[in-house]
Amino acid sequence: MLLGGTAEARALAGRLHPRVDIISSLAGRVPDPVLPVGPVRVGGFGGVDGLRRWLGDQRIDAVVDATHPFAATITAHAAQVCAELKMPYLVLARPPWDPGAAIVVDSDAQAAETVTQQRFQRIFLTTGRFGTQAFADSTAWFLIRAVTAPDISVLPRRHRLLLSRGPYRYQGELALLREHHIDALVTKNSGGDMTRAKLDAAAALDIAVVMVARPQLPAGVPTVDTVAQAAAWVAALR
Repeated sequence: MLLGGTAEARALAGRLHPRVDIISSLAGRVPDPVLPVGPVRVGGFGGVDGLRRWLGDQRIDAVVDATHPFAATITAHAAQVCAELKMPYLVLARPPWDPGAAIVVDSDAQAAETVTQQRFQRIFLTTGRFGTQAFADSTAWFLIRAVTAPDISVLPRRHRLLLSRGPYRYQGELALLREHHIDALVTKNSGGDMTRAKLDAAAALDIAVVMVARPQLPAGVPTVDTVAQAAAWVAALR
């Protein structure tokens, strides 16, 4: 099984299918996801017990976890179940960004506190549809970019919503920051090239960056950071 939803997961599915019998699993949080090649299931498993049962019912031999670096719950569940079942398990995690001069925080709530403490007034918020709630009480103005619209009840009072999907380019990000007179960028340390340009544009304009650090992976989990390494790991199982 390939736990997916990322560009890396789609690339890995493309490398493995049809030579390897795989099924990709997507969480279903995005209503119109970009689908990988091969069979796909969408939706949650119902916790640890549901995942254990599903793996058994489908006679899965190994699991590659190529979910988003902030999908901590499914990663913790998969690591636990695979350890219990003595099933081969690998995490494919793209390298994080170097935070550089960014203000590094541990959560969306800490990011919101930092925005208030630093008195930022015009914030480019790119923490995703589920990352807006922490900023709901802020008096600052937000340009909120997400693939899918957040619940309006958890949005800050002063905002503009921009629905779009990457990849994003440097010149476009530069123009966006200038147009909206942004003085702070709030982002998660997702890593990868698809959304890296916003950091480069912020640096060029001397705009402050508040970066939410990644959750730690479960202890002892084998990890690779490239699709090629993950494909080689799968090939070695056969």
